[in-house]
Amino acid sequence: MDANIANRISKSPTLPVASYCMASILMTMTNKYVLSSPGYNMNFLLLTVQSLICVLTIRVLKNFKIITYRDFDFREAKFWFPISFLLVAMIYTSSKALQYLSVPVYTIFKNLTIIVIAYGEVLWFGGHVSALTLFSFGLMVLSSVVAAWADIQSSATSGYTSLNSGYSWMFLNCITNAAFVLTMRKRIKLTNFRDFDTMFYNNLLSIPILVVCTLFTENWSAENIAKNFPPDSKYNVLIAMAISGVSSVGISYTSAWCVRVTSSTTYSMVGALNKLPLAIAGLLFFNAPVTFGSVSAIFLGFISGIVYAVAKAQQQRKKESATVLPMTNNPVSASSQSIRDSMSKS
Repeated sequence: MDANIANRISKSPTLPVASYCMASILMTMTNKYVLSSPGYNMNFLLLTVQSLICVLTIRVLKNFKIITYRDFDFREAKFWFPISFLLVAMIYTSSKALQYLSVPVYTIFKNLTIIVIAYGEVLWFGGHVSALTLFSFGLMVLSSVVAAWADIQSSATSGYTSLNSGYSWMFLNCITNAAFVLTMRKRIKLTNFRDFDTMFYNNLLSIPILVVCTLFTENWSAENIAKNFPPDSKYNVLIAMAISGVSSVGISYTSAWCVRVTSSTTYSMVGALNKLPLAIAGLLFFNAPVTFGSVSAIFLGFISGIVYAVAKAQQQRKKESATVLPMTNNPVSASSQSIRDSMSKS
């Protein structure tokens, strides 16, 4: 009985979804704290610290036989390297967008990634976008437009240079995020990587890329180091970087867990549903402007998540009905669904 319960828990999406939510919120808040420090401009260094802490942590856990993952293999590393490159692109553009945009605006605009991923799933995995799902996408776009309008209004007196930079980085983050999630899911299927395998290769292969980027693109002069780590707050920044690194361990594992147990679109939607606690935290701890537009955008974004959840529940019921009555199922859709099912069981 205990084994059956453990098996059901391991295949249930509830635990990975909840774990991903907590890790995502912690990482976003600590990253925002570091990146919003006056004069901080070494984003690649922050990301390098996160990957190093992640690799060291799982290595220690493996030595104590708490977890296990496959040993490093050059051929597998060569096959997985494009995923790590996309991961670096995704987290760097995310850090730049978070540096320029408020936490509520950043989380709301992450919704647009879901639309790109959903149609990527249609092309790559034979997914289906229902009318109700399309409606939820429309609400996502509307919430982003309202958020942008409110953000522009609140920044009217301070100029638009940093704001434009923030939206440019946010656009790039949406593209790289979608590419990373879809490609990783396809690679997991081909390589049969487990969660810790994915976590190990993602972070290990990211380190050399990040080290090269921070050494050759960031200013390592004594003056700039002092600017990034001022004497009166350098320990707070270092502690926040360490916490961010620890949270990257959680988000690396839970991301792979969510993609395997659910679907790429659902994984991204979970991130979107984080907007409510993240937005509230941004309003409370980072003095994000509280306006009718910003509150409306947060509300619309949250409603879009609820509508999407209902749409996915309807699709699940249709899939179960098709399993009971296989003759009524479309052969192409059945084949595509079997791929998704095998992904959730792998």
